[in-house]
Amino acid sequence: MTKVAMISGANRGIGREIALELHRRGYRLSLGVREPALFDNDLDAFVCAYEARHTDAGRQWVNATIEQFGRLDVLISNAGICKMISFDNGTDDLLEETLDINVKAPFRLVQAALAHLKRSGAGRFVQIASLSGKRVKNLNVGYQMSKHAVIALTHAVRRAGWDDGVRATAVCPGFVNTDMAASLADLEPSAMTQPRDIATIIANTIELPNSASMAELLVNCRFEDML
Repeated sequence: MTKVAMISGANRGIGREIALELHRRGYRLSLGVREPALFDNDLDAFVCAYEARHTDAGRQWVNATIEQFGRLDVLISNAGICKMISFDNGTDDLLEETLDINVKAPFRLVQAALAHLKRSGAGRFVQIASLSGKRVKNLNVGYQMSKHAVIALTHAVRRAGWDDGVRATAVCPGFVNTDMAASLADLEPSAMTQPRDIATIIANTIELPNSASMAELLVNCRFEDML
């Protein structure tokens, strides 16, 4: 039976390229986007409203996906934000927003989806994290905290779902040529990792057998001496 994949933040950037790649490989897609009416659905995908900060959004999206397809095999948590939260300018509101979207929302998605992924027998969870979850190179402590947290979340999914065939992977890129990186990176767009390459890495990873699981994938566009 054709596998079903859920992808959050699928309207642009990395999420859009993941959707395109999985569509090419024959997956049925459930895409979570903030404004479905504005989404150019050229993939014949099931498109749902998904606002990461809403506490019921993840469960509603998972329930709608199961109602539509009757199964769930892959959950890709891609939606996220990157706002500057340093010790000098950090506020509770900024930190709460970042943790809501980057950490709590993926947690809630997994809560809603894990039982369905277990039933697949070869369920896959992919968290788009960051190299900022593996090391600290700048002063954006709020973003770094959130990405360290979702790597821990990914390992928790591995532990909770392992015996039922669920495999979880944290994908940790450096700069990727997206709108988010455009105002942050000190690299030319062509020197960054391209979103399509991240999509290829993810698609290849989720198709590995249960006996060849990768917990973390660190993706570099330039040399880092800690890796």
